[in-house]
Amino acid sequence: MDRRQAYREQTRQEVKRIALEQLAEHGVAGVSVNAIGKRMGVTGPALYRYFANRDALLTELISDGYHDLADTLERAITDVETPAARLRAGAHAMRAWALAAPHRYLLLFGTPIPGYEAPEHTLAAASRSMAALLSAVGEDSAPPGRGKLAGQLRAWGERMSYGDLTPRQLHWGLVAWSRLHGHLSLETAGQLTLIGVDPGSLFDAEVTALTGWWPDDS
Repeated sequence: MDRRQAYREQTRQEVKRIALEQLAEHGVAGVSVNAIGKRMGVTGPALYRYFANRDALLTELISDGYHDLADTLERAITDVETPAARLRAGAHAMRAWALAAPHRYLLLFGTPIPGYEAPEHTLAAASRSMAALLSAVGEDSAPPGRGKLAGQLRAWGERMSYGDLTPRQLHWGLVAWSRLHGHLSLETAGQLTLIGVDPGSLFDAEVTALTGWWPDDS
């Protein structure tokens, strides 16, 4: 990387760092290229040499978030042998990631951004963390199943190249994904504290319930 490329990358990282600060303080609506430029001592339009527009900046924050979450999950389950143990390790790593930076978590899994459509490549980034979760699926000797849902699950597995997982296994993966993210969405938004329950205990109970789908030989 020559000096010009290094400066360009340094500037891009600085823009993203400030954008994440704006996101933490004011939510998605508070991310402003002009405000970032002002903090950096340049005009907003000057930053369009690095990001085509605000949506392009948001896309990078989203893609970075998905990859960072996937890296976290993959590290958590490395060398963990049994499916149930992998689920526990991955689930708790996911929660720790979400609580460490709720604004990043909500950018990925919170309310859709009005008028924003994520590019195709962000789907590939998102699929990495799903693939990590699916590695916690246990052995399944049940028949593939029939019906509308089974067909949709089979098509999804083929489209995303999730190996030879059966519709029943893919169904479990989606159930686990939706239940874990359902909890985390409520927790990061502060909703569970209003109920008066301990979020950590509730999360542990949910993970325990999910591991009951497969024998735990850990």
